[in-house]
Amino acid sequence: MPSYTAPIKDTQFILHDVLKITEAQIPGYDELEADFTSAVLEEAGKIAGAVLHPLNVVGDTEGCRLENGVVYTPTGFKGAFDQMKEGGWPGLDMPERYGGQNMPYVMGTAVGEFFSGANQAFTMYQGLTHGAASAILAHGSDAQKDTYLPKMVSCDWTGTMNLTEPHCGTDLGMMRTKAEPQEDGTYKVSGQKIFISSGDHDMADNIIHLVLAKIPGGPEGIKGVSLFIVPKFLVNEDGSLGERNGVSVGKIEEKMGIHGNSTCVMNYDGATGFLLGTEHKGMRAMFTMMNEARLGVGMQGLAQAEAAYQNALAYAKDRLQGRDVTGVKNPDGPADPLIVHPDVRRNLMDQKSFAEGARAFILWGAHMLDKAHRASDADADGLISLLTPVIKGFLTDKGYDMTVQAQQVYGGHGYIEEWGMSQYTRDARIAMIYEGANGVQALDLVGRKLAQDGGKHVMAFFEMVKTFCKDSGDMSEDFIRDFIDPLKAASKDLQAAGMYFMQNGMKNPNHALAGSNDFMHMFGHVCLGLMWAHMAKSAQAACDAGASDAAFYETKIATGRYYMARQLPATALHLARIQSGADTVMALDAEQF
Repeated sequence: MPSYTAPIKDTQFILHDVLKITEAQIPGYDELEADFTSAVLEEAGKIAGAVLHPLNVVGDTEGCRLENGVVYTPTGFKGAFDQMKEGGWPGLDMPERYGGQNMPYVMGTAVGEFFSGANQAFTMYQGLTHGAASAILAHGSDAQKDTYLPKMVSCDWTGTMNLTEPHCGTDLGMMRTKAEPQEDGTYKVSGQKIFISSGDHDMADNIIHLVLAKIPGGPEGIKGVSLFIVPKFLVNEDGSLGERNGVSVGKIEEKMGIHGNSTCVMNYDGATGFLLGTEHKGMRAMFTMMNEARLGVGMQGLAQAEAAYQNALAYAKDRLQGRDVTGVKNPDGPADPLIVHPDVRRNLMDQKSFAEGARAFILWGAHMLDKAHRASDADADGLISLLTPVIKGFLTDKGYDMTVQAQQVYGGHGYIEEWGMSQYTRDARIAMIYEGANGVQALDLVGRKLAQDGGKHVMAFFEMVKTFCKDSGDMSEDFIRDFIDPLKAASKDLQAAGMYFMQNGMKNPNHALAGSNDFMHMFGHVCLGLMWAHMAKSAQAACDAGASDAAFYETKIATGRYYMARQLPATALHLARIQSGADTVMALDAEQF
C-alpha cells in the first residue's frame, strides 16, 4: 500500500529561503515567520498523512453511490471531513469576518498541496467550496455574503460550479439552461449540467450551486450568460434551512479516477436561483472561481507527481534487481537495489526535479496572487494572469507524465492494483481535462494572454529573467555555466517563439495556434528553469553561510543542475516545432484522416 509524507522541509525552503516571504511587503506576510509556518505545515502534514491518505485507496475502491436520491461518500470520508472542519482548514485563507483565519493565499496553497497529495478526491470537496465562496465574496451582495459565506467558509455548507452541459463544454455560449425572472426578483432555473464535481454528498447540510444560465431575451452566445446561486435547500431569513429546491442528481458519473469525489449529473427543474453579480456578466463572475480553480488544478498535477515519486523512490531503494555494472553494491544480497541503475536514476531525477521545481512555481504564483490582491499590485495581477494557463496546462501535463514514470519504476507491479500506483496516474489524468482542457489553456495563452495590455506582461517576464541573470553575474563560474547560461538560452528560445507568432500569426492565425501547445510547454520549462536558478542560488548562499544541514542544500543544487542540463533544453525542440508552422499540421483534409 502506498505511503505519503508531506514535503514540509522543501516547502519551508521555498517560502523562506527563496521567496523570503517575511520581507515581501505584502499585508499579512510579516506574520509568516518560519516558526509559525512550520507549525501550520507540520499540523497539516499530520492530518494529510494520518487522516486523509489512509482514505485515498478507500475512496478509489468504494467510490460514491446514489441511493433513493441521496449521494453517499466512501467509508470514513464524513468523519475526516468533520475533522477538517474542526481544525478550521477550509477557511485558512478566507476573511475573518466570515469565520476564516485570513492567512495569505500562499499558505492555503502550501497546505492544499499536502491535502491533495494525500487524497485528491477528498480534498476537492473543500476546494470547490473555496472557489465558490471566492466568487460570492468578489461578486455577491452584502446580503448574499452574509447568508452564504459563514457556512461555506466553515464547510458546513459546500459549493460547486456548474458550467458544462451534455452538448457543450468549452463553448459555453451554446448552453441551454434557462433562468426565468420572477416577480420577487428570483429566477426559475431549468436545465441539465454534467461533470459537476462534489455535486451532491452526505457531508454537508446544504450545497450551494453556482450555475451558469441564460435569461430569455438576453444577448446571443457567451454575452448572454449569467451566474446564479442555486442552493440545494432554500435558506430562510433567519439563516435556517427551508424547503428542498428543485435540484436533483440524475446520476453519478463512472470515471477513470477520483472515484471518491461525487461527480454528478445535476438536473434543475424550475429551481429557485438568485442572480450573482450583473445580468449577462456571468462569465466575469465565474472566472473568479475558474482562475483560482486553475491554479488549484495545476497544484493537483504537482501533488500527484510528488506522491507517486515518494513511493517510486522507496520501491527503487528496496527492490533488488540486477547488479550495478560498475561493481556490486549489495554483496550480501542476491542482487543490488534498483536505484543503482542509471536509467532508474534518470527516471527518479526527472520526477524529483519536476516536483521540486513545480512546487516553487506554484508557491511563486500564489505569492503573486497575494501581491495582486493584498497589495493591489496591478503588475503582479497581470503576470499571474499570463502564467495561469502555464501553471494549469504545463504542470498537469508533466505531473501526469511523472506518475506514469513512477509506475515504470515498479515494472509489472506498477500495473497491478494492489501496489496502488495506478491510482496516482488515474487521478492525475483528470487534471489535464477539467477547468479548461489543456489545449484550451494553450490557446488562451497564445491567442489572448500574450497580447494582453499590449504584451506588457510577457515583456515584464522576460525582463525579470534578464535582471535575475544580470544580478547573478558575481556567482561562481560553475553556477553561471550550470544555471545562468541554460536559463538565458531557454529564454531566448521563448522570445524567438513569440517573435515567430508576431511575424506569422497575423498573416495566418493557424501558424500561432498550431504551435500553442509547444509554446505553453516551452514557457513552463523556462518558468521551472527560473525557479531552479533561484533555488540553487539560495541553496548556495546557505552553504556559504555554513548551514547546519549542508546535505539538503547540496542535494538541491545537484537536482537543479540535472533539470537545467536534461530538461530545460527541451525548449529548443519546442521552438523547432513552432517554427515549422501550421502547414504540416493542417495538410490533410478532414476526409483524409
